[in-house]
Amino acid sequence: MKTLKLAALGPVLALLAACVTAPEPAHPQDAFLARLNALCGQRFEGRVVTEDPADADFRASRLVMHVRDCSAGEVGIPFAVGEDRSRRWIVTRTDDGLRLKHDHRDEQGVIHGYHMYGGDTAGAGTAARQEFPVDRESIDQFVAGGAQVSTTNVWAMEVHPGRMFAYELRRPGGRFLRVEFDLTRPV
Repeated sequence: MKTLKLAALGPVLALLAACVTAPEPAHPQDAFLARLNALCGQRFEGRVVTEDPADADFRASRLVMHVRDCSAGEVGIPFAVGEDRSRRWIVTRTDDGLRLKHDHRDEQGVIHGYHMYGGDTAGAGTAARQEFPVDRESIDQFVAGGAQVSTTNVWAMEVHPGRMFAYELRRPGGRFLRVEFDLTRPV
């Protein structure tokens, strides 16, 4: 009789074990990158939730992110604004934290405008949110291109599993852009 009970219990235990998810890594930046990797292969539609007039074109366009090019140390996320597919965010694990770079290329893969600008995290952040202050290389690029206004940029990303991904651009005392993507409805 015990053998029969144990045999019946086996499939139930196997089902319960399948429902258990692996715990997030202990370090917030590793956990953040793991959350990005969990979205790999999926596309999500977003919308601008801020009111800055400079972002009218973004507000009027279909915004789609595609999480792909995933590995334990890096995630590439193409970001389409309407038909413009020249943007890709790259989040990389470094020895000191995380790095966000903006890769801009036209349809033929030729560099398009400012390229590989971004920054590194200045602190540990959280599993849900990481901030990337502009780095020296990007400041030099912006100054050389006449975009001094961008030399104080701080970008941020948030991942709230099963709910929302956000991308932000802030300038202290200036522009604020926030795009939120609905993770409940892959497209």
